[in-house]
Amino acid sequence: MAGETVITIVGNLTADPELRTTSAGAQVASFTIASTPRTWNRSTNQFEDGQALFMRCSAWRDLAEHCVRSLAKGMRVIAQGRLQQRSYQAQDGSNRTVIELQVDEIGPSLRYATAQVQKMQSGGYQGGNANGGFGGNGYQQPQQAQQQPQGADPWAAPTGTPDSFGGFGGAPEPEF
Repeated sequence: MAGETVITIVGNLTADPELRTTSAGAQVASFTIASTPRTWNRSTNQFEDGQALFMRCSAWRDLAEHCVRSLAKGMRVIAQGRLQQRSYQAQDGSNRTVIELQVDEIGPSLRYATAQVQKMQSGGYQGGNANGGFGGNGYQQPQQAQQQPQGADPWAAPTGTPDSFGGFGGAPEPEF
C-alpha cells in the first residue's frame, strides 16, 4: 500500500518463533530479530559491536506456519516487511506505543550457512491447481520429495503442465 514504511532487517532470532491462533482462526507467528551493527576499529584492529536493535516481528497465515517449521533461535535471517505502530493501555494504566515489523518475506541468510529449500503446496496462487488457481485451502503437507539431478531448479514444474514453461526460449512450437 502507498505510504507504508517497508524495511529489510538482517539479524539473529532471539528465540524460536511462537505460533498462536486468533479468535478469527488466523495463525500468527511472533518472534524477535536482533540486529547488531559491527564496525572495524582501525586503532585497535578489531571489530566492535554497536547498539543492538531488537525488532519484534509477526508473520501471518501460511507464512506463520512456514516460519515455525523452518526457523529456530540463533538463526541469521533476512526479513522484509512493513513497520506498524500500535498504541495500547497497559495493565498499570499507562499508555504505551510499540513498533512491530509485519513480515511479508523472510528466509535464512546464506552468508554463514547453507539451506535446503522445499516448495510448499498451500494457499495463494498455484496456477492450474485443483482449486482453480487462487485461494488454495490453507496449509497442506508437502508432496513427496523427488530426487532431482544436481543443479536442477527446485521450483520447476513438470514439462507439459499448466505451470511449466516447456521449451521456453527454445525453438517455437509449430502452429496448426
